[in-house]
Amino acid sequence: MKAGRREWIGLAVIALPCMLYSMDLTVLNLAVPSISAELKPTGAQLLWIVDIYGFLVAGSLITMGTLGDRIGRRKLLLIGAAAFGIASVLAAFSTSAATLIAARALLGIAAATLAPSTLSLIRNMFLDAQQRTVAISIWIMSYSAGAAIGPLIGGMLLEHFWWGSVFLINVPVMLLLLALGPVLLPEFRDPDAGRLDPVSALQSLAAVLGVIYGLKRIAEAGFGWAALLAIAAGIVAGAAFLRRQARLADPLIDLELFRIPALTAALAINIFGFLTAFASFLFIAQYLQSVLGLSPFDAGLWSLPSALAFIVGSMATPAIVRRFRPAYVIAGGMTLSAAGFVVLALVGHVAAVLPMLVAGAIVFSLGMTPVVTLTTDIIVSAAPPERAGAAAALSETCSEFGGALGIAVMGSIVTAIYRGEVASTFPAGVPTEAAEIARSTIGGAVSVASQLPEALGAELLDAAREAFAQAFGASAAISAFIALGVAILAAALLRRVQPQA
Repeated sequence: MKAGRREWIGLAVIALPCMLYSMDLTVLNLAVPSISAELKPTGAQLLWIVDIYGFLVAGSLITMGTLGDRIGRRKLLLIGAAAFGIASVLAAFSTSAATLIAARALLGIAAATLAPSTLSLIRNMFLDAQQRTVAISIWIMSYSAGAAIGPLIGGMLLEHFWWGSVFLINVPVMLLLLALGPVLLPEFRDPDAGRLDPVSALQSLAAVLGVIYGLKRIAEAGFGWAALLAIAAGIVAGAAFLRRQARLADPLIDLELFRIPALTAALAINIFGFLTAFASFLFIAQYLQSVLGLSPFDAGLWSLPSALAFIVGSMATPAIVRRFRPAYVIAGGMTLSAAGFVVLALVGHVAAVLPMLVAGAIVFSLGMTPVVTLTTDIIVSAAPPERAGAAAALSETCSEFGGALGIAVMGSIVTAIYRGEVASTFPAGVPTEAAEIARSTIGGAVSVASQLPEALGAELLDAAREAFAQAFGASAAISAFIALGVAILAAALLRRVQPQA
C-alpha cells in the first residue's frame, strides 16, 4: 500500500525532533570551549558533559522503544518532547559542571523517547519498501539538516550570548512539535503488548553505563580495580538482561530478531560506523576553534560543507540502491569514509590545514550516508509492524552506543596522546593549578593561555595546539582502519540482501 499526502506531511513533523536532536549534539561541540572557560570542568568532567547524553540515550532506548509499542508511539513522542524542553532549560541555566552533567543526563533520557518513536512511526506509515527507503533517507537527512543548521545558529548565539543560550533553542522547536503532533501524526501501538518490565529496564541501563564508565576510568587513570569492576559489572548486567529476556513472556527485546543474519550484521556495522563518525565530528569542532583559533560562528560555517554532503548522500542513496546490492553500496561508502579519515590524518602535516580539514570531513560524511540509511532500513524492515518500536530501538541503541563508545574510546586516546605530547613541550612558569588544567584538555590550555602574560601564553598555546594536532591525526588514522574493516564486514555479511526492485 502506497503512502499518501497525510503520511508525507506527518514525516515532515517527525523530522522536527530529529533535527533538534542533532542540533543539540553539534551545538554542544561548538560550545565546549566556552563551557571550559566559564565552568572550568576537569578533563573527566568535560568528557562526561559530552558523553553522558549519548550514554543515557543508548541505555534507555530499548526501554523507550518497547514503551512506545505499549502506550503508543505518538504519545511517547509527545511526552519526550515536553521532557526534552524542560531539561533544555535546566541545562541552559546550569551554574557548575556537575549541574550541567546532571541536566545533560536528563536530556539523554528524554531524547531516548524521540528516536525510536519517530523511526517506528515511519515503519508503520510507509509500508511500500521503496517509499520506506525514501522516508528513512529523509529522516536521516533531517539529522544532517540539524547538524548543518546547528553550528550556524549556535555560532551566532555564542558570538552574542552566553553558552547556555544554545540549549534554549530546543524549546520553541519542541513547542511546535507538541502543537502539530496530535493533529498530523497517527497513533500506533501493539494491541497485544504486555506490561513493561522495570527490572529489565534497569539491567539494560546498568550494562551500558557500567562498561562505558570503566573504559573512561582506564583512559583517565590507567588500569585499576574500580575500572575493571565497573566493566565486569556492566557485562554481568548485560548477561543477566539477556537471560531475563529469554524467560519473559513480554521481553524488552525479542531475541528472535537476532536470528536474522542481515539484521545482526547491520547492527554491528552501525556500531562501528558511528564509532568513527561521532568522535570525528567532536574533534573537528575542537580543532577549528582551539587549534585554528576560529570563532564559534566561523567554525560553524566551515562545518557546513560536511553536513551538506551528508544531506546530498542521504537523498542519493535510494536511487543508488535500486541498481546495486546494499552490501556493495555500504562497503563502498565505508571505503570512501576511510579515504576521508586518511585526509584528516594528514592535516597536521600540510600547510593548507583548513582546506584539508574541510575536504576530509566532506569525504567521510559522504561515505557514511548510505551506511546509515541502508543499515537502518534493513533493521526496521526485518521486524513485524507491531514490533517496530523494539526494532527501531535496537537500531538507535547500536547507533548511539557506537557514537558514545567512539567519543569515550577515541576521546580517551586523544586525551592520553595530548597529555603525553604537551608534557614534553610544556613551558616553565605556568602556575601549578593552571598547568594542571592546561595539561588536561586543549580547551583548558586555551583558557589558561588567555590569563597568562602574552609571551608565556603564546608559548603554551603553541605547545597545546601541536599536541592536539598530533592526537587528532592519530585518532583519524585509527578511524580509517576501522572503516576499512567495516567495509569488508559489510561486503561479506550483507551480500545476500537484494537491491530494491
